[in-house]
Amino acid sequence: MMTSPGRVAFTLFGLDVMWYGILIASGMMAAVALAYLRAPGAGLDRDRTVDIALYCIPAGAIGARLYYVLFEWSYYAQYPEKLLNFRSGGLAIHGGLILGIAVGIILSRRWKLDIPKYIDLIAPSIALGQAIGRWGNFFNSEAHGGPTDLPWAVIVNGNAVHPTFLYESVWCFLLCIFLIWYDRTGRKKFDGQIFLMYAGFYSAERFFVEGLRTDSLMLGPFRQAQLLSVAVIVLCLVIYGYKEKKK
Repeated sequence: MMTSPGRVAFTLFGLDVMWYGILIASGMMAAVALAYLRAPGAGLDRDRTVDIALYCIPAGAIGARLYYVLFEWSYYAQYPEKLLNFRSGGLAIHGGLILGIAVGIILSRRWKLDIPKYIDLIAPSIALGQAIGRWGNFFNSEAHGGPTDLPWAVIVNGNAVHPTFLYESVWCFLLCIFLIWYDRTGRKKFDGQIFLMYAGFYSAERFFVEGLRTDSLMLGPFRQAQLLSVAVIVLCLVIYGYKEKKK
């Protein structure tokens, strides 16, 4: 069983540097590096890939925070000084994906880029970034599930609980490898397929793992992540079917 060693990685000039920030930043850098390396194989411009990342990464961070704050507004309305406290956690990946991808599409249209090809390029990178960044939840002792006696449980406040961050991390890492393999073997039938596969497979995993969590963001009586996951899966299936029929 694992126990978090604490949030602080080290102290520099009197400022505590958090593991959460280190892992989120590491995930972002790994994602950009992977897309940069794979760009020529997809016939895409490496430099343009970096340009897009320079806009999408901060947009994703802002979107992740806004999404989290929106669903926890009753708390932040009482403590507005904590709205920008990224260091303590409180990022929702769905918000980051929505705003980050939206900004990427807007830029691609402005720069007259092939949007389906670029979103296929970044899909494995997003999965890799999630796989790394999720470990920030471990050090913050957050985003965990309910009690369990499984040997890979984590200890939080003296209790053995499901390491839901670990489940998602492993799934996203395997998904990254699978998407790269699928793309490289020439199995892709249309541009945009790799991204649809990422969105669908990630949403399927998130739906089930979210059911184990004890800190889900809620929309009325429902877990919002599960509702969104179902919506994304249905949308991906509809688009996939349309593309297949059109082809």
